[in-house]
Amino acid sequence: MTDAAAITLLVVDDHPVVRDGLRGMFESAPGFGVLGEASNGVEAVALAAALDPDVILMDLRMPGGGGVDAIRELTRTGARAKILVLTTYDTDSDTLPAIEAGATGYLLKDAPRDELFAAVRAAAEGRTVLSPAVASRLVSAVRTPRTPGNDTLSVREREVLALVAKGTSNREIARELFVSEATVKTHLTHLYAKLGVKDRAAAVATAYERGILG
Repeated sequence: MTDAAAITLLVVDDHPVVRDGLRGMFESAPGFGVLGEASNGVEAVALAAALDPDVILMDLRMPGGGGVDAIRELTRTGARAKILVLTTYDTDSDTLPAIEAGATGYLLKDAPRDELFAAVRAAAEGRTVLSPAVASRLVSAVRTPRTPGNDTLSVREREVLALVAKGTSNREIARELFVSEATVKTHLTHLYAKLGVKDRAAAVATAYERGILG
């Protein structure tokens, strides 16, 4: 039985060996519980509705239903779970669509065990998680043309965004910048609007893509 205080997970991957490995890893560690497994995105959406996990570990390329489509559907239906992509692929064509679809973070399967645990904890708290390799790709991505002024952030908004990119919570940002949490939320609302995004992960990805961060 899963501890009521544990972070609950749904593992989504088309390889049974990977699912078994992740289940064993998390169930042997304190503070985590695996509620179920899915072999593709369609199953993931159905199980997320039935099991209501805190975090979904989502692979991307799966026969029978890919991860990006599943992330879009989970976002569209307002699923409570935070989605942490865990995949082998770090190409621009995989990274950006997943984050834009609503993933909270993006980690590669070669991440060390402790890094994966930390990423799941951060995702459960709604903090953005990007592996160094993915962040580097976003930084080096080709800058997309944009309308002048649509991402002109204030100095304070850039400070908030830089801290968000490090996975800092609103409370920690407030403490770091000596402002209230309400002020931090206001800055986030403004920078979301300027960047044309809806959440923290998309803001970080867009900022890297456009060279605002880096």
